[in-house]
Amino acid sequence: MIDHLQAFLKYLALNRNVSPHTVRAYASDLSQFLAHVSGERGLATRDLAPPSLDRAAIHGFLSGIHAGGQSRATAARKLAAVRTFLRYLHREELIDSDPGALVGTPKREVRMPAHLSEEEMAGLLDAPDVSGPLGRRDHAVLELFYASGLRLSELAGLDLDDVNMSARMVRVLGKGGKERLVPFNKTAASAIRTYLKDREQLAGQDGDRSAASRTRHRPGTRRRDPLFVNYRGGRLTVRSIDRLVRRYVTVSSSRIGISPHALRHSFATHLLQRGADLRAIQELLGHARLSTTQRYTHVNAAQLLEVYRRAHPRAKS
Repeated sequence: MIDHLQAFLKYLALNRNVSPHTVRAYASDLSQFLAHVSGERGLATRDLAPPSLDRAAIHGFLSGIHAGGQSRATAARKLAAVRTFLRYLHREELIDSDPGALVGTPKREVRMPAHLSEEEMAGLLDAPDVSGPLGRRDHAVLELFYASGLRLSELAGLDLDDVNMSARMVRVLGKGGKERLVPFNKTAASAIRTYLKDREQLAGQDGDRSAASRTRHRPGTRRRDPLFVNYRGGRLTVRSIDRLVRRYVTVSSSRIGISPHALRHSFATHLLQRGADLRAIQELLGHARLSTTQRYTHVNAAQLLEVYRRAHPRAKS
């Protein structure tokens, strides 16, 4: 069975063009599934046969997730990985049918995405000390983050030639290798232009460049000049931007547990509050399904209910 799993992961990377992070997530979830089934059958994982992965095995795995206190969202994610693997085994004629198609998805809890109010966002954007080059860089990061609603990984992956300053558009490589164009506003453009004057100084420090920067000199490779760089001239990483955002949230707000993803939620929520079309927001966020974007309507509905309770004469009676 281990060989079949490795072949499946290779198939994902080469044929489905999924990201290395997604491949690792599939590997983790499916390893847990196979370990559970082999434990139930009293076998080593390598000795499992594909037909052992039947409907009862899937139900047993989901029951174990529930007993472990994990969320329905986690169970749904792991089930999605199992289904994809079983479809692959069925297509390769290693199993006669697809048992994953017969198992219902756990109903997810409706969670309100954490987001900042417009006033809180204004405070966050004003938090960096723009008297120095790193502060001006941080200000540009926050402005573009909120102006575009990018994912954290998308923001970190931006290169200089992905940003069209005159059109105020940024080219983004999203999930599944899908490319999209996202606009940004004048204040973000101003912050980026100010930062770009410092970028040459930052990128020129420390003669040793990052590996990503060095690849631009190799024949046949795409020029890779990262938009946001650290004090050594290398690309600002996802982890660095995460720490950067959390630090400024701590300085500017009393809110606890606000992650960089909250800026993306704030972007979508504020657009919806000001009348933006849900499908337009879906395109801007790069969501494959409208249902993913629709959770922001729950946020808006909750706020409308609060307004009603405060404003209607008989709401408190």
